[in-house]
Amino acid sequence: MFSISIQTEDFDVSTELAALRAGQAQVGAACCFVGLVRDRNAGDNVSSLELEHYPGMTEKSIAEIVQQAQQRFGLEGARVIHRIGLLAPTEQIVLVAVTSAHRGESFAACEFIMDYLKSLAPFWKKEQTAQGARWVDARESDQAALQRWQSEGSHRVS
Repeated sequence: MFSISIQTEDFDVSTELAALRAGQAQVGAACCFVGLVRDRNAGDNVSSLELEHYPGMTEKSIAEIVQQAQQRFGLEGARVIHRIGLLAPTEQIVLVAVTSAHRGESFAACEFIMDYLKSLAPFWKKEQTAQGARWVDARESDQAALQRWQSEGSHRVS
């Protein structure tokens, strides 16, 4: 199963993992990452985070990332959920869940998808702080993580 959702509703990690693993007897590993809204960024308290996206383009971009991960790591399945709309601190933003035959591929694919998602998927984030609303800029660390995957020999699966 390979599935992508962009939604305002929250998600249940257990339910999503169970659906992803259903009927996959060949799977030996499942790995997931859940991103959460932080209450601080750049030294300021954050009261909310609003996420916008480009419908159609966002899903296509994520599908291409998942397809690259499937080809690179031999995934059996992947589930990506990204929330949009107004979110409060501690709320879930994103789920990346993958299945594979072995744990190394699963860990690496989950990280690969998340690194590409952070850098390449068309989402825009606006934080609300005591100083007012501000758009969140891309981080240098996100670009560095992406470049790590683009360099030769970075496939760390054992």
